[in-house]
Amino acid sequence: MPAATLTCPACRRTADHYPAGEVTIRGKFYVEHADEVLHLVRNIEKAEYDEHPLHRIIAAKRSGDALTITTADIHLPRRLAHAIEAAWGGDLLTHYDEAGYFVRIAWERND
Repeated sequence: MPAATLTCPACRRTADHYPAGEVTIRGKFYVEHADEVLHLVRNIEKAEYDEHPLHRIIAAKRSGDALTITTADIHLPRRLAHAIEAAWGGDLLTHYDEAGYFVRIAWERND
């Protein structure tokens, strides 16, 4: 009998397109500094992944003046948003669902 194959929770969320977190980055500042912002996001993701392999980005999609990042856990969005806020200021809004299994964070700067 063959051994059972297990899929890690992050891989399952990625395959199912079922994120645990979402960060939306928008505004004039983002449009003018998109490459810098994405570079910071990727650096934070790598540092987080090295310690917590389940903390990873599922997708990063740009649409107009916004970038939406979905993640496989609820901790990485907070790390990403706080790093962006620490680097460039701006306005940050965080919302957890009632059960605490999904976080939606919005960061915006328009100057």
